[in-house]
Amino acid sequence: MARLLSDSDVETVFERLREAMPGRTKNAKGPKGQPDAYRSCISCMLSAQSLDSNTAKAARALFALATSPEEMLALDDEAIAQAIKPCGLYNMKTRNIRKFNQALLAEHRGVVPDTREGLLSLPGIGRKCADIVMSFTFGKDVIAVDTHVHRVCNRIGLTDAKTADKTAEQLEERAPRWAHADGHFWLIQFGKRVCTSRAPKCERCPVSDLCLWYAEQQAQAATS
Repeated sequence: MARLLSDSDVETVFERLREAMPGRTKNAKGPKGQPDAYRSCISCMLSAQSLDSNTAKAARALFALATSPEEMLALDDEAIAQAIKPCGLYNMKTRNIRKFNQALLAEHRGVVPDTREGLLSLPGIGRKCADIVMSFTFGKDVIAVDTHVHRVCNRIGLTDAKTADKTAEQLEERAPRWAHADGHFWLIQFGKRVCTSRAPKCERCPVSDLCLWYAEQQAQAATS
């Protein structure tokens, strides 16, 4: 069975998600609710392999100590590590935070760049983090791909990628241009509310008739 929807079906999926799911709100802030690009980047780095609640605890503790590259570099590694301990991998993340801040000052005069190329040039910033910061903080028309978006897109057949980065690349090519602004919001809410990881609610899914995974499940059930 084909693992990619046709271009026309891709457009139909986004049309239906636009109707069924909430879009970007006027007061949408950066990743994890951070108010500026700098704290959005740091918070995104903290979120790797961490629950949202633990990331929030770590971010609050860290930003109580420093909210700028200069202030962050004035802290010693032990202070940073202790603050971010709730999010796990704190020693590695401490090193990444220090390298990020050093590069941000040396290469960008402390100002977070608003392009994907600029963001990816910074230590600790990968494609997912760069796209999330671009979308939430800078308001760019980018479909950022997190765990929910990656799962949903490859389950439905919008993409057929093994990694989140590859999913992001395929979405950039395949999603209609009008969907790039709010596509991340529709997909992530769809993944949380309907197309969940373990028990997707296919009976009330607005795109089940197009979903390739659902078609496969139906075919298997018919032959069992």
